[in-house]
Amino acid sequence: MESRRVYLDHAATTPLCEAALSAMTDCYREGWGNASSLYQTGRRAKAFLEKARREIAQCMGVLPEEVYFTSGGSESDNWAVKGIMTRFQPGQTHLITSSIEHPALLNACVFLEKQGYEITWVSPDARGRIDPEDVRKAIRADTKLISVMAANNEVGTVEPVREIAAMAHEQGVPVHTDAVQMIGLFPRLAEDSGADMLSLSAHKFGGPKGIGLLYIRKGTKIEPLIHGGEQERGFRASTENVPSTVGMAAAFIEAARDADSHIVRLTKLRSLLLDVIRREIPDVIVNGDPEHHLPGHLHLTIPGVRDEALIPLLDLNGVEASAGSACTAGSFVESHVLRAMGVPGDLLRSSLRLTLSPAQTEEEILYAAQVIARTVQKLRTR
Repeated sequence: MESRRVYLDHAATTPLCEAALSAMTDCYREGWGNASSLYQTGRRAKAFLEKARREIAQCMGVLPEEVYFTSGGSESDNWAVKGIMTRFQPGQTHLITSSIEHPALLNACVFLEKQGYEITWVSPDARGRIDPEDVRKAIRADTKLISVMAANNEVGTVEPVREIAAMAHEQGVPVHTDAVQMIGLFPRLAEDSGADMLSLSAHKFGGPKGIGLLYIRKGTKIEPLIHGGEQERGFRASTENVPSTVGMAAAFIEAARDADSHIVRLTKLRSLLLDVIRREIPDVIVNGDPEHHLPGHLHLTIPGVRDEALIPLLDLNGVEASAGSACTAGSFVESHVLRAMGVPGDLLRSSLRLTLSPAQTEEEILYAAQVIARTVQKLRTR
């Protein structure tokens, strides 16, 4: 068993950055109070919370009052679709989404469908990209929301949200995008995409787990998802998680500052990894869009190798990777994303997702590529 470890699953989660850890430690010491309390300790916690809100809003290019803190991407996705759709009666309301969304959005829409809301599921092309024209054709008089992810969490395809939003707004339909995989490298995505709502999760860009936000453009009408107290201006009940919010802000500032250099670095590392793998495994298939993809995201199909055999063996040899979404990885189920893209049934269980960090070295990438090649060869000769 190898003692060396190379972590290639940054789409699942990222290590907590030092800036976030330091900021959270300070907050746990000085801002531990209940931010909704009126006495000094509470006011101090509230000051930490609102400073974090302003810092994140500045990074995103939005207004602080458009930032609502949540427990993470899953809650934000659920709030976006349920908060819009439940303003209207089931059977009289229509939502458009894609068939390749993250399970958080996908299953929220399935829930709404069971309640009687009508859903149109737009399919991607073979590269995992949604055609804005297909979305336009699906719009009806009773369409109340369109939700299409910014970038797919499995294959890494970047979706044309800007074009979809522009077309939707012409017909008065608001747009939500799950930007969990993309926001760390494109912090001003809410502004650039034109989306009316945007979900993000801190642990995807060096922040802590259990904290995220939903950006809601001013003027967007939405119902709360969690009812209770008056936190988050009455739209999201629960005692505020101030230290984690502060950690998210610190991580976001760092990510936004370094985004351009990180894109360059990730592009280089991905190319290196893919070149070696292609040389060692000539029949490997690269999934996703070759032109529109996340710079550090590489999703492969390796014919003749089952992912439930490959992933544990890679782990034993020091390479940590996945077959797809971390929300389903433990069960090794067939990917709904690959199925929607038309990948043949005999290849649906032959996936490998490799997602990189700009902090990784070329030596680590080369080591990982060799381990992958050796492991594939071993499995194919069994």
